[in-house]
Amino acid sequence: MHPEPGLETVTNADEKSAEGRSEKKAAEAQSLDAKTTYKVIRREGERELDRSTDALFWSGLSAGLSMGFSFLAEALITARLPDAPWRPLIAKSGYSVGFLVVILGSQQLFTENTLTPIVPLLHKWSRARLLNVLRLWVSVLIANLIGSFVFAFALVKLQIVDPETQRALSSVAAEAMQHGALDNFVRAIYAGWLIALLVWMLPAAETAKPIIIIIMTYLIGIGGFAHVIAGSGEVFYAGIRGSAAWSNVWLHFIVPTLAGNVLGGTTLVTALNHVQATSGEAESDV
Repeated sequence: MHPEPGLETVTNADEKSAEGRSEKKAAEAQSLDAKTTYKVIRREGERELDRSTDALFWSGLSAGLSMGFSFLAEALITARLPDAPWRPLIAKSGYSVGFLVVILGSQQLFTENTLTPIVPLLHKWSRARLLNVLRLWVSVLIANLIGSFVFAFALVKLQIVDPETQRALSSVAAEAMQHGALDNFVRAIYAGWLIALLVWMLPAAETAKPIIIIIMTYLIGIGGFAHVIAGSGEVFYAGIRGSAAWSNVWLHFIVPTLAGNVLGGTTLVTALNHVQATSGEAESDV
């Protein structure tokens, strides 16, 4: 006995629908592969490149101010702990505070941009897009540094915190200034590498984003790696107080750290992950 034609059509449709739902669940359950992560970051980078310079600047200024809380939080914790060998293990947890505010608040941080806008540039290289990336970099970097300077200036001039915390702030700032230019350059490569890895992992992190941010930035702090924006608040504080020469602030920390962050972010993560995601694929498939 043959099934009715209409019934057979319905049965096939139900089977295809069930199969489609099963495939969708399987796709949702698996973690993002490199190609999908690449697409997500590329689209985010394209959106950032479409933003006006004014929007980038104000977002970058907010980020520079927010990053000051990494400096302040570390000092606040340090001031309330005994002087023991294990103190940095706890105090460096404050280093993550500014990053949490900036990243979860979608503010523009320069070191994130060693990955996000570079991906669309590598995907479709052009002189116009390169100039657009440079526009984004310059506006965000300047805004970050201005915000960081304002935060440090307020800490010095407004006497916001108690004397014990002020001493801790000076101690943290002195720690940032203790290395030479070459040391800071090398240490900054690792910081740029970790921040770019952090940005690469976020699309798959979902609700675990705060945990990923805390782990990766805590590693930068406890490792003593140099981050140009987080560290700029510390060295600006030392410069404003007169405990460090401004030439050393810029030539021993800001400039070499900036170069190291860019090298670590763009070369060790962005370019390698670009090759990983696009190797063996036609450009239209990525």
